Amino acid sequence: MRKLKNSELGRLNVEEFKSTTKIPLIIILDNIRSLNNIGSVFRTSDAFLIEKIYLCGITAKPPHKEIHKTALGATESIEWEYVKDTLKLIERLKNSKVKIISIEQAENSTMLQDFNILENQKYAIVFGNEVKGVQQEVVSASDFCVEIPQYGTKHSLNISVSCGVVLWDLFKKMKL
Repeated sequence: MRKLKNSELGRLNVEEFKSTTKIPLIIILDNIRSLNNIGSVFRTSDAFLIEKIYLCGITAKPPHKEIHKTALGATESIEWEYVKDTLKLIERLKNSKVKIISIEQAENSTMLQDFNILENQKYAIVFGNEVKGVQQEVVSASDFCVEIPQYGTKHSLNISVSCGVVLWDLFKKMKL
């Protein structure tokens, strides 16, 4: 085997990315503290053709050198918007027929592998604060609560890791 050169990967440029069809997924970052986590979410969202990212509450906004360090330019390709109040954003999205999914450990949550995507439905996925998770009010306002199964001694994943796991799973379900 030979590693491929960047020139052999067939990557889209920013303009091609912006004009390509995206999967019907929106990311909501609910009070994310770490600038590196924010940048990682941008980069992962670019990889899986995510429609848009909403940055809410204390979540920092580009341009910022610490976000750029992990986003590697994805802040230029991914559409994003800052909205101060996560609950108001959720209300607005629900009025537009978007289904809201909080990624959280909660009563009656659905395990990620068991969550079924509805055809022709747009979803917004909420990822919460590194310490406190998704705000309870946001979980309560969500249409679904989806949990990533974990089998070890720890009961949480880093938000950027959670984002990668969830986006890969939903991308596979939507693209197949």
